[in-house]
Amino acid sequence: MSANASFIARQKKLTALLEREGLDALAINPGPSLPYLTGLHFHLSERPVVALFTRDHAPVVVLPELEGMKVEGLPYTVTCFTYTESLPSWDQAFARAIETAGLRGKKIGVEPRCLRVLELRFLEHAAPNARFVSGESVVSTLRMQKDDVELNLMQKATVIAQDALLATLPLIREGITEREVAAELVLQLLRHGSQPELPFQPIVAFGENSANPHAVPSGRKLMRDELVLIDWGANVDGYLSDLTRTFAFGTVDPELNRIAEIVANANEAGRLATRPGVTAGSIDQAARDAITNNGYGDFFIHRTGHGLGLETHEEPYIRGDNTQVLKEGMTFTIEPGIYLPGVGGVRIEDDMVVTANGAESLSDLPRGLATIGD
Repeated sequence: MSANASFIARQKKLTALLEREGLDALAINPGPSLPYLTGLHFHLSERPVVALFTRDHAPVVVLPELEGMKVEGLPYTVTCFTYTESLPSWDQAFARAIETAGLRGKKIGVEPRCLRVLELRFLEHAAPNARFVSGESVVSTLRMQKDDVELNLMQKATVIAQDALLATLPLIREGITEREVAAELVLQLLRHGSQPELPFQPIVAFGENSANPHAVPSGRKLMRDELVLIDWGANVDGYLSDLTRTFAFGTVDPELNRIAEIVANANEAGRLATRPGVTAGSIDQAARDAITNNGYGDFFIHRTGHGLGLETHEEPYIRGDNTQVLKEGMTFTIEPGIYLPGVGGVRIEDDMVVTANGAESLSDLPRGLATIGD
């Protein structure tokens, strides 16, 4: 399916979902869902942009006059209302959009994680009797199952991330700082083809810092015989990868070798448990059991994974209480970890896709505790 056909198909699917969920419309501002549905890219700024998708009307878009050329030549019908630098024209544009879409007094879904108070206030002023509710279930249903085009982009993002790490590892030496390794990794990601807007700034953590799952790279220098944890990803046309590997710089404490082996087994258990028809919670349980049964359950302090695609964290979330049933095309991470405060931590993260009969890992770097450095 071509990109143009994809946008039209996604909008039709959205119309059916609005009907199913009892929503009259979905209001989307700049973020991952807007290009997913329209192919339009806007940055969040002080100038609001909102697209309104209804059950029975072509998309209605409010945008600044200076952005107007972006909507020319689209492969589907769209109604646009632009505003100038004159502030009264902003309210006027929103009022005309709401009127055209027939949304006065209607039930309008929004993305709670994306819509700002800025856009919400303009919408509320234009439609004071409308009800604005969460449209999160609609958006997640739209985006959770990736098509072949999306999966191909995610695979490319994974290859770029892996190649960038392999180019960075030989540069790691005693005395280098976490920030220096992170900076080199960013450079290699760009050189290998990632878009500049990375999924997140790489996490590089040495020694005891690796026990912090979301450590921020610091000026801490690398010493012999300690762990190096690296969490990083790449971006290809908006689709992301997110990986973690842990290394030994020299000879580390036997307990750290032990937890590395346990985490690798937990990662494998999670991957092997992944297939269509099982719940997200059952994957978390499989990985968690592999750690708990070896006495380190109290040191696995986060969920096993999270959905991945246009956002680094999206549905489905791989946590124990999630009854979401997995379907072909769903993509997410499996990233168990053990974190010993003041000592060190190990995490191994792979990017998974559910297939017709099982699952595949988009990532294939070795998962054992490899030794790096001279």
